Amino acid sequence: MITISEQAQSHFRKLLEKQAAGTHIRVFVVNPGTVSAECGVSYCPADAVESTDLQLPFDGFMAIVDAESKPFLVDAEIDFVTDQMGSQLTLKAPNAKVRKVNDDAPLKEKVQYVIDAEINPQLANHGGRVSVVELTDDGVAVLQFGGGCNGCSQVDLTLKEGIEKELLQRFAGELTAVRDITDHQRGEHSYY
Repeated sequence: MITISEQAQSHFRKLLEKQAAGTHIRVFVVNPGTVSAECGVSYCPADAVESTDLQLPFDGFMAIVDAESKPFLVDAEIDFVTDQMGSQLTLKAPNAKVRKVNDDAPLKEKVQYVIDAEINPQLANHGGRVSVVELTDDGVAVLQFGGGCNGCSQVDLTLKEGIEKELLQRFAGELTAVRDITDHQRGEHSYY
């Protein structure tokens, strides 16, 4: 579930030597599943471990994960890197903002996951977002834009050259087309 490099494990062991006996680390996500999700690592004293926590054993310590953070920390990686600027702990959690879906999930959920994990973060730079309204029986993903995308002069280009190409490539044989049903009206919210 969470990979902790040997360098990071060594770093944690050194830090934990200075803490009370039985102290481990807690890996968590604040605001999981949202665009404002943030990952963190903290000390976790023995009396702070809950019965619903996941306890992952590592060499000399446990990584404790709360039940709410667990699905958002799938495939997370913690490393300790040293370069010319010094040393730092890095935590990469590709699923922190969006809960990863299973391979056998319905196609609509898999398409929405790709949109949430890869496309919406790019659209958010312009105050926009897109979501799946429905998948038709003939494989058309019907999308609706919102925020700064509504009324944007570049929405057709974004749809055809970006989103549609990505989704048709990613879901070849399952999706046949992408269609926008948004009633685009220019306004103060539009990014153009």
